[in-house]
Amino acid sequence: MKKAFPLVLIAFLCTTLSSCELVEGIFKAGVWVGVIVVVVVVALVIWILAKIFGGGRS
Repeated sequence: MKKAFPLVLIAFLCTTLSSCELVEGIFKAGVWVGVIVVVVVVALVIWILAKIFGGGRS
């Protein structure tokens, strides 16, 4: 169940957020805020994928 939660969360966000609304919000907030948001989202996705596919060494 723990491994399924991030996938459910991503699926929920993908179905509830429209990409057009996201881009519009980024441009309203400004370019630098948009860059920061994109970097944070990419880092979050990489972290989630590392957790799902066993990024830790043991």
